[in-house]
Amino acid sequence: MSSNENTRELFDLVGEWITIPDIAETLDIKVTRVHTLISERQLLAIRDEGGVRRVPALFMRDGGVLDSLKGTLTVLEDSGFDDESAIRWLYTEDESLPGRPIDALHEGRKTEIRRRAQALAW
Repeated sequence: MSSNENTRELFDLVGEWITIPDIAETLDIKVTRVHTLISERQLLAIRDEGGVRRVPALFMRDGGVLDSLKGTLTVLEDSGFDDESAIRWLYTEDESLPGRPIDALHEGRKTEIRRRAQALAW
């Protein structure tokens, strides 16, 4: 599968995305601060086919960044995941959960999700 096909498939898997200017407006911060959140891996962004950086919408909650996201992204990075593979893992159904890891984070089950992410490194 080509890089473009992988990216398109990832965009389809996630479904709802938001742009960096939209996040800045939601958080009432400057766009440059959103870029800092991305560089600090508090958020992940992927470029769409037009080159626009987008963030999965479920990374946001109640007008802010999902609280449990930063630590989870750190664990995934430590486990060898790049941005695309981390997003893919968070949005892929896991029958043993059941559901998707991103939904479990929204349900407050961050310890379980981080433990699973950590186990992926072994």
